[in-house]
Amino acid sequence: MQMCMFCFPTSSVIPLHDHPGMTVVSKVLYGSLHVKGYDWVEPACIKISKGISRAPVRLAKLSVDKVLSASAPCTTSVLYPNTGGNLHCFTAVTSCAVLDILTPPYEESAGRKCTYYRDYPFSSFRSGDEPIDGKEDEYAWLEEIDTPEDLYMRQGKYTGPPIQI
Repeated sequence: MQMCMFCFPTSSVIPLHDHPGMTVVSKVLYGSLHVKGYDWVEPACIKISKGISRAPVRLAKLSVDKVLSASAPCTTSVLYPNTGGNLHCFTAVTSCAVLDILTPPYEESAGRKCTYYRDYPFSSFRSGDEPIDGKEDEYAWLEEIDTPEDLYMRQGKYTGPPIQI
């Protein structure tokens, strides 16, 4: 298990990323945070980008697109390995803090490496054979990207008394 607290200045962003094979429990401690999350469409629907990169893109369905606020009745949210918006991004509506509990923790050697994605509107790669039920706005194509160069997270270490769980 891994516990993390993210403190966001207003308008800051953690880009679209995943938690492979992990369950994540999150709670907004103060402020407001916009969460947009996707789940992969199964069976996998993969296209090849016609852009310069010619990278593969995979179809995902919007799972969550809402603002979580500590001042409103804000329930704890849970992301499961394959549902609940495991591929997601955060944007701070106001300055805010979020407590995350991840289990199992990230561990690259066990295949649990954080991957970042760029999302494209469904219409960008439409071919007519995708299972979208006429709801284009609920789908996007996700392209795996390198860790964004402008992403900066300052790590701190908890130095308080031991916590027993």
